[in-house]
Amino acid sequence: MEERRRKIGKWRYIWPMWITLLLHLIAILLFTTGFLLTRTELPYYSHCSDVSQSPCFPSSPNNDSCWTRPSVNRLVIIVLDALRFDFVAPSSFFAESKPWMDKLPILKNMSSSRPSSARIFKAIADPPTTSLQRLKGLTTGGLPTFVDVGNSFGAPAIVEDNFINQLFQNGKKVVMMGDDTWTQLFPHHFERSYPYPSFNVKDLHTVDNGCIEHLFPSLYEEDWDVLIAHFLGVDHAGHIFGVDSTPMIEKLDQYNNHLERVIEVLESQSGPGGLHENTLLVVMGDHGQTLNGDHGGGSAEEVETAIFAMSFKEPLSSVPPEFDSYSCQIDLDGKNVCISSMQQLDFAATMSALLGIPFPYGSIGRINPELYALGAGSWKSGASQKQPESDIWMKSYANALCINAWQVKRYIDAYSASSAVGFSHDDLSQIASVYAQAENHWLNSTKKLLLDKDNGSDALMPALKWQINAYFNFLTTVAELARSKWTEFDLNMMGTGIGIMLISLAFQVFAILRAAKQHGVNSSLLSGNSSIITSSTFTLFLLGIRSCSLLSNSYILEEGKVANFLLSTSGIVALRQSVIKEKLLTESIGFLLLSTLCRFAIEVGLSKQAATSAFMKDYSSWIANIASNLPVWDYTEKFIPMLVLILLAFWLFKATNRSFFDWPWKYVILGTILSYMLIVVHWITGSDEFGVALMPESIGRNYIPRIVYAIALGQLLLLACGQLFKLNSLDCKKNLVAKTTAMLSAWSSTVILLSGKQGPIIAVASIVGGYCIMRLDNIEEASKDRPGRSFSIMQWSLFATCVFFCSGHWCAFDGLRYGAAFIGFEEFMLVRQAILLAIDTYGFSIILPVFGLPFLVATKYQDNLGKHFLFTQLSQMYTTYGFITAVVTTFTILCVTIQRRHLMVWGLFAPKFVFDVFELILTDVLICLASIYYFDQGNNDDPELKSSDC
Repeated sequence: MEERRRKIGKWRYIWPMWITLLLHLIAILLFTTGFLLTRTELPYYSHCSDVSQSPCFPSSPNNDSCWTRPSVNRLVIIVLDALRFDFVAPSSFFAESKPWMDKLPILKNMSSSRPSSARIFKAIADPPTTSLQRLKGLTTGGLPTFVDVGNSFGAPAIVEDNFINQLFQNGKKVVMMGDDTWTQLFPHHFERSYPYPSFNVKDLHTVDNGCIEHLFPSLYEEDWDVLIAHFLGVDHAGHIFGVDSTPMIEKLDQYNNHLERVIEVLESQSGPGGLHENTLLVVMGDHGQTLNGDHGGGSAEEVETAIFAMSFKEPLSSVPPEFDSYSCQIDLDGKNVCISSMQQLDFAATMSALLGIPFPYGSIGRINPELYALGAGSWKSGASQKQPESDIWMKSYANALCINAWQVKRYIDAYSASSAVGFSHDDLSQIASVYAQAENHWLNSTKKLLLDKDNGSDALMPALKWQINAYFNFLTTVAELARSKWTEFDLNMMGTGIGIMLISLAFQVFAILRAAKQHGVNSSLLSGNSSIITSSTFTLFLLGIRSCSLLSNSYILEEGKVANFLLSTSGIVALRQSVIKEKLLTESIGFLLLSTLCRFAIEVGLSKQAATSAFMKDYSSWIANIASNLPVWDYTEKFIPMLVLILLAFWLFKATNRSFFDWPWKYVILGTILSYMLIVVHWITGSDEFGVALMPESIGRNYIPRIVYAIALGQLLLLACGQLFKLNSLDCKKNLVAKTTAMLSAWSSTVILLSGKQGPIIAVASIVGGYCIMRLDNIEEASKDRPGRSFSIMQWSLFATCVFFCSGHWCAFDGLRYGAAFIGFEEFMLVRQAILLAIDTYGFSIILPVFGLPFLVATKYQDNLGKHFLFTQLSQMYTTYGFITAVVTTFTILCVTIQRRHLMVWGLFAPKFVFDVFELILTDVLICLASIYYFDQGNNDDPELKSSDC
């Protein structure tokens, strides 16, 4: 019966936190369902017979192909993941030469020596630029949407029509090797496949070596029509080391050697009757990458990649200049190199046309004229000697575009009829008008001229050029409309989600007032206590500015600076109070100095995105790289983090000497001290000077981090057991301090380890900042009638946000430090790596601040106030902290709702939404767990009871 009364007493204080979590989950689920929708995937597939419904000519009289006249017999596709455009284009195309440029000379040499049969293209990808979206876009010819980002770590099979499916359905045999994402997307479509795990970013060679092992033997085999080899080394080198790094240069040199060998093998068998007489080689990237090796957004570095295409049969004469997009420059060797431009959206349609198979049903790309021309050499044997080569190409290309435009119009009509929210009536009218204009010209002019054998080039060529331009206009119109209006936002679901978020905010305000009323502070509010009103008003003012700033894309980009400005403003207010009260001047000035240092650290952290290699080391710390060019700093940056960590361990050891740190808290802290020492050993073994002498590198690199993780897990389990079995004999304040210290120490070792050598510095800064906030909260005299310390909680929240940006993070997927997820592990396991990545990202900014909040209550608690006052203060404090986070997230949700048609919605607003939503849910969950942990001594006593037993 007593245990039941204890549980009832505990839930009296903490039930609002759990209700808030439930409301937030429901609101976010509904809003996300309405906002992050994929486009409707139609269950329709293209077939060879469909082309008879079009106004176009069949491919050939003997019916040996489907929609278009086949131009190539075999296709070799080599995908170099994260291939930046400037990896391929000569450095002469750029204002400044960089170390990673001109490392694939074989490609530019081929394009300069054989300009009619080899081409380099700048290929523009559509964001999001994660591998799943790009592979899906390349094969379907459509525009994948942002929601698929979550599937990048477990790609579902593509069910809509696609290029690989058309190959399979039309009897083409496909062989694949490399990135296992292909076998996840197309599980039953390959004649042979050699997949390798793709998400261990620390492994630069396994996937590439597997590709090489199977690629060259396959080039001599006849049992395939399409060969796909997907290399990952450049992508992984970028994630771990950055673009400007030795491993990246080595990997590009390696690729150049492999590509030279591939071209030699194909060329040696390209003679008449040879295996590769009519083979097309395509070397391409799926997306680019930023200078620090990340991708996912829509910046130029991420969306600009390259495609190199080479035919081994001499093609027809060059494309008419009005349909050619090339620009030329003289490279460093004095050779003339020309580069064209195309959209990745056009890849599926162009490859389908070259192979003579139906286009994917949902493709909205167009057949690229320059790439299509590379396969036209196979038409020479059957061409009339009286026809100029340009005429042969123009006729074939015009008919292929006719089929292309008809297929896209068919898809748009079916999509609008099947989708709940298709294109608007005005959009459909515009599409229909542009298509009707092109179709009428085809039926009434171009087609008749093509059927009339007596017409010469003088009459036919102008009509064909007009026809091609008309189809270009139609296909460009559809692509632009799709990019601007493709995503189907369910405004009802989004509105419902926003409504529930607003209800949750009202409920949190109710919970805050309820907690205040429970310990009798409402009278002071009603009586108009000026200091209370001023403090609360200023807190709301800070919260309002921070929230409203999120409605602007410029302020989202500078969120760290905004938070730091508001933190400094609160520090100035605290300094004013210190001067008036004539106390705590040291803490006030120290807090302002710390805020200034935070501003500097935020600037340095954001500069990670700039054009510099100073932050691209193989560890995640950037603070230690600031002055890496100074010889003294080489030793300082190695030993200062270790010394700081040892000092932290010594401070914890001194804390255990206090009498109230008994079981289980004392043993938890001792475990943390051991973990700190192991982290120091881990860093020493990773250094070049004396790491190997101490122990084998593999032990220090992998096993020591695993031991640290195991100790941390054991500490948390020990604290959980303490909740169940410990009979507490301490007063409330000592009990709260001991439990808080133990919980923070249990988490700190893992957080510091994952943060790299910057971890101890950030930990000390967090301790100093938290101490100053706690001390400055004591400027006003302690009183039981004082309401929840909203001002200090606001400072706590702002400081946590500053720490997030100080540690080199930002709210974008390229701001995640993927390397931290593999500290202690070489192989990829989704759940484990996701947990480690989350701890690294939010350890200092959410996990430690949430569990450290009770210190604010402990500093004001007096023994004669009793446990009821303590628990109501904790309840009010946690509800206020959650309320601040919820308000910020609500404004982010309003921002993405307002800006849902903004050009940067998927590149900026949607990532910010994902980060803030995850932060809100994580904060709510941790608050609920903290409530169970810290409210363990609640009971069903009378609220006014002032017992000191806790």
